[in-house]
Amino acid sequence: MSKTILVYAENRDGKLRQVALETLNAARIIASEGDSVHLLVAGSNITEAVSVLNGYGANTIYTVEHDDLQNYNPEAYMAAIDAVLHKLQPDAVLFGHTAVGRDLAPLVAASLHAGQISDVTSIDTDDGVAVFTRPLYAGKAFEKRVFQNGPWVVTIRPNNIPAAEVVDGTTTDIEDIAYPAPSLRSVVKDVVRKTTGKIDLSEAKIVISGGRGVKSAEGFQPLEELADLLGGAVGASRGACDAGYCDYALQIGQTGKVVTPEIYIACGISGAIQHLAGMSQSRVIIAINKDPEAPIFKVADYGIVGDLFDIVPLLTQEFRKVLVS
Repeated sequence: MSKTILVYAENRDGKLRQVALETLNAARIIASEGDSVHLLVAGSNITEAVSVLNGYGANTIYTVEHDDLQNYNPEAYMAAIDAVLHKLQPDAVLFGHTAVGRDLAPLVAASLHAGQISDVTSIDTDDGVAVFTRPLYAGKAFEKRVFQNGPWVVTIRPNNIPAAEVVDGTTTDIEDIAYPAPSLRSVVKDVVRKTTGKIDLSEAKIVISGGRGVKSAEGFQPLEELADLLGGAVGASRGACDAGYCDYALQIGQTGKVVTPEIYIACGISGAIQHLAGMSQSRVIIAINKDPEAPIFKVADYGIVGDLFDIVPLLTQEFRKVLVS
């Protein structure tokens, strides 16, 4: 029996997020012959996001556009999603495991009376059955789960499943869905963003993080210079945030963001278990610390024992020779 799969293509300020294409590829992995894959784009200015998605081979792109959706509000967004769910009656709904996806997925699961598997890092198929792998115990163990029956709700951790590729020669039907304009109990008037990074931390391929070893807010400057050069993002440990060296929006760890970049450079971070929970699944981990016994070296692929204020500028200098020549 064929399945209907709906992918929530997350965008921010009209710009499509990378995790949207990763989630679309996850849907393709799940889909069997005869299944259909549809996209949902919601927001207040979504023309660019829809334009990017056209040509990725989805059956339909459903769009819900309204001023109520300019800033994220779970009530407003659920109203938009419910309008599409009512029309499509999907067998599976996929989200990115982002702040928005983690908020909406359980609401959709409740609406559909569906099971949910969260924070999926890989998907395999066994005789046509989708098998989802997700981490447990801060990445120390993994479990494989399957759905016994439908419908399904799944969230995909960013930077784990490759992004979908354009399907040449295809165009996608675009269908506008009327926003039902519910009576909202709360309205988001404005959003003040404290993050200054040019790249979203959760989607960055390279992350340069600082801990208490940076010693001050000014201590993040060499990290920011290296991140700018490499096209990466700057993160921080909870210790650095608690000390007031940076905003909590940069915090990586069990009570912060979970990141899985290609390269993670930990500068002046001891490696407390709470921090490791947020970055231990990075592809390559490089640790810079003056203490040769620091726990971070136990999980690092490469370690440099030394003062970050000596090492990081040298790395920046050498990378600049290679990249800017």
